[in-house]
Amino acid sequence: MGKPVRGDVISLQNIKWHRNGKDILKNVSWNVSSGEHWALLGLNGSGKTSILKMITGYQWPNNGEVTVLGNLFGKTNIPELRKSIGWVSSSLDDQFHTRPSDTALEVVISGKFASIGLYEEITKQDVDKAIELLERFRIKHLANQLITSLSQGERRKVMIARALISSPKLLILDEPCNGLDIYSKEELLSTVEEMIATPGGPTLLYVTHHIEEIVPSISHALLIRSGEVVAEGDKSSTLTETLLEQTFRVPISLEWENRRPWIRIKTFAEKK
Repeated sequence: MGKPVRGDVISLQNIKWHRNGKDILKNVSWNVSSGEHWALLGLNGSGKTSILKMITGYQWPNNGEVTVLGNLFGKTNIPELRKSIGWVSSSLDDQFHTRPSDTALEVVISGKFASIGLYEEITKQDVDKAIELLERFRIKHLANQLITSLSQGERRKVMIARALISSPKLLILDEPCNGLDIYSKEELLSTVEEMIATPGGPTLLYVTHHIEEIVPSISHALLIRSGEVVAEGDKSSTLTETLLEQTFRVPISLEWENRRPWIRIKTFAEKK
């Protein structure tokens, strides 16, 4: 076999990482190319967050090679590279709880400076772009509302807008539906689908352990279990009952509806 084709967005080659004598990532190789949008699936503790930290340079492998957006780690300016990567997680929401007087508009603009709060001089262009993003996510009317007064779903949209204001080439949504009710979750997923379908947007990495969140425009999936890749590639070949059972360690049945995958957990008696 020849050498694997390396992705021009992300290339992880033979990544190994261990901590306190425990193997966290075991020989992980993964390639993401332009035009692809990926879901990362696995149980809690499977290694998803460790992979994200490798990609963003917050964690370094013991062995292997990391290249992101054409930059080989060890030979690139990581803080500068991070300006091209947007990362949204519920933990980011929590950081803004310490700033209850910030408005939604101010939070979005702060994304330009990757800061919690505004400390730099802002321009009319900054404000206009932030308003445009809020309008895109149908929350322009909340621009002057305090971030702490918004619902969880509204705050999550603000955080995605914040990540997009710097025009990143790579956007990571780390369990963005965590804590949302059914209505808020579906509304956010609709927003994500629209965002992906818009030409010229960033490559998306969508991290979850709920496969029904994989909207139609997510094209590929990486399945990981206990630090090892179960499968990776086009979602039609990776989201199968057999591979999902290996990933989640429970017997399941899989159905597709409205171009989204849905699973039902079988009882172990059914499995037999």
